[in-house]
Amino acid sequence: MHEDLLARIRNGQELTFTQKIKLVISLSLPSIMAQLTSIIMQYIDAAMVGQLGANASASIGLVASTTWLFSGLCVAAVAGFSIQVAQYVGAKEFDKARAVLRHSYVVVLGVSLLICVIGIGISGFLPAWLGSEEAIRRDASGYFFVFACSLPVIAVNRLAASMLQCSGNMKVPGILNSLMCGWDVVLNMVFIYGLKLGVVGAAIGTALAEVITAGCMLYYLMRKTPMLHIARGENFVFEPAYFKKAARLSIPIACERFIMSGALVITTGIAAPLGAVAIAANSLAVTAESLCYMPGYGIADAATTLIGQSVGAGRKDMTKSFAKITVLFGIGFMTVTAVLLFIFAPFLMRILTPEPEVLELGAGVLRIEAFAEPLYGASIVVAGVLRGAGDTLMCSVLSLVSLWCVRIPLSYLLVKPLGLVGIWIAMCLELCFRGVIYLVRLIRGKWMQKVIN
Repeated sequence: MHEDLLARIRNGQELTFTQKIKLVISLSLPSIMAQLTSIIMQYIDAAMVGQLGANASASIGLVASTTWLFSGLCVAAVAGFSIQVAQYVGAKEFDKARAVLRHSYVVVLGVSLLICVIGIGISGFLPAWLGSEEAIRRDASGYFFVFACSLPVIAVNRLAASMLQCSGNMKVPGILNSLMCGWDVVLNMVFIYGLKLGVVGAAIGTALAEVITAGCMLYYLMRKTPMLHIARGENFVFEPAYFKKAARLSIPIACERFIMSGALVITTGIAAPLGAVAIAANSLAVTAESLCYMPGYGIADAATTLIGQSVGAGRKDMTKSFAKITVLFGIGFMTVTAVLLFIFAPFLMRILTPEPEVLELGAGVLRIEAFAEPLYGASIVVAGVLRGAGDTLMCSVLSLVSLWCVRIPLSYLLVKPLGLVGIWIAMCLELCFRGVIYLVRLIRGKWMQKVIN
């Protein structure tokens, strides 16, 4: 159904309000499932490793923010090309969309290999740099080393999934990511318990699950997608314009990822002296909270596709309409999940850890964070809207202001009197502030002028 409705956008036809709602839902649900699958994989790792004790959980939690930073930089490289593909598909210039895709393979693989080498190089020193206890450094280093080695595969997986989504195909990435979750369970059992590799085994199992999924995703993109498959007779011709557009879009996103993940690294460093219990509670609570906010990223993916294709088709009226619908949908969805998070916080933590102290502290900070989720959802979906329109620089600026002028200073001020609770109060206030400033950007409408040519 949604393929026909997307075709109406590209063909300049009108959509009723009901059709727009159906299109938003049909594109959002598969992407939400894909995002949830990613979090369920983190749950699987955390729950399996959590049975090994607080130190094992803390070792993964210590490097979690750095893994987000490194994977986020790979995702930024992908975004610069996927936004172009969405807009070219909207303009029915499928030959250009395929050309952009071929260029993206070169850049994304090159960037991910570079980041991979850097990650491997720092893996032995990272836990000490973050100020961790000696007892968790070896496992933390091993986990990050395996993760760094898998970065090129992760990047290719994200590239293929993003290109499929931007062409309007949310179903296949959703299915394959769900299957990846199953592979993760099986492989983690083999490496964590069967081969008794513990924390490092969790990283190996997840990496192999990514390898299997990336192969399937890439095959479907290259052979089974009419708009983007490799066509006979289409040779690779270097076009600097595609790289320039990608750089203009990707660099602000990379800066945003660096700003956000860098702030998380600093926050982890602030929490590290509080001890293994606090680090474990912080890490597991972040994983639990992800179940609440990852649906927002699924809706944001749908928003990027809809806005990108509407812009490519020259449909400003449709662009504004889909922006409002997706943002309101995101806020409403995450308001519901926030209520559920507050109610079920102890249950979510109990799945992840048997340690009473970790469970109690993690549930407490989760309930604080629940109050920020609706506005956090607004910021996530608005960011998807802005990226679809090519307005990536402002996302970076707004995140810089919010994280480094609100969250980090408040964390330093509140950690001494309140411990980990103080850090999460600072996070809650910052996310509310971020949601407000993103909404202001959306309402003012200047993002409509940021369309790539």
